[in-house]
Amino acid sequence: MIGRIIKQISNDYTVLGNDNNLYVCKARGKFRNIKVTPIVGDLVNFDIDKKYIMKILPRENMLIRPTVANIDQLIIISSVKEPDFDSNLLDKLLVIAEYNRLKPIICLSKVDLLNEKELENINYYADYYKKIGYEVIINHEVDDIKNRLKNKITVFTGQSGAGKSTLLNHLDNNLDIKTGEISYALGRGKHTTRHTELLNVNDGWVADTPGFSSLDFIDMTKEEIRDNFVEFQELRDECKYKDCMHIKENDCAIKDNVENGNILKERYDNYIKFINSKEKEH
Repeated sequence: MIGRIIKQISNDYTVLGNDNNLYVCKARGKFRNIKVTPIVGDLVNFDIDKKYIMKILPRENMLIRPTVANIDQLIIISSVKEPDFDSNLLDKLLVIAEYNRLKPIICLSKVDLLNEKELENINYYADYYKKIGYEVIINHEVDDIKNRLKNKITVFTGQSGAGKSTLLNHLDNNLDIKTGEISYALGRGKHTTRHTELLNVNDGWVADTPGFSSLDFIDMTKEEIRDNFVEFQELRDECKYKDCMHIKENDCAIKDNVENGNILKERYDNYIKFINSKEKEH
């Protein structure tokens, strides 16, 4: 039978068969030999009697961390306070989404905690991300978010303590996902999700993934990081050098647009940090 892996705990894979029944299966040993691991989101061929996954069907895409396959969209939960807004992590996730050809949606949480000046600052960021083509929504817009989930596989990700589990509980109060408090000593949320699982929400599948506050550009080159900053692409032909990295080169259109305010300086600074981190790997 063909089915989709909707949950993995250790070596047990919960597969939703095309008969709408759930089966807890093991992966055949051959997957270890060919160094392939079934992951949540995979469409698989499995033996209904022996409860073994026999074959992984071709993937549309996959993320390494969080490890999920065949994703349609990424909803990035970005807290604006407690924990504070983290543009570095947001930009990493946007670059990774672009690289994997996933549709990213920025979802701001805890906006109600902001004072007037802080709200003005967050709106400045939101307006910039909208200007370069990203959708920005607020986590209180529950009906809008529900409609976005229909007939799609969606990954919810972002800062630890940003409110991913809380939002999922608001989307479907039958989920009863455990939520965690903020560690004020660390300034970030405590992890509450221990495994990756697809949850059925409003006729779609949502991946609740383990919280994290750091992420690496696995298998991405410096050039691929550069090419997935969407606003850089529109100006790239205006640079003097075809292979311009937009850091030390002269006559660089990207640097000029940072100076004149057309490109958000903090986002450009994050880009430089990402490139420097890749250089340190070698």
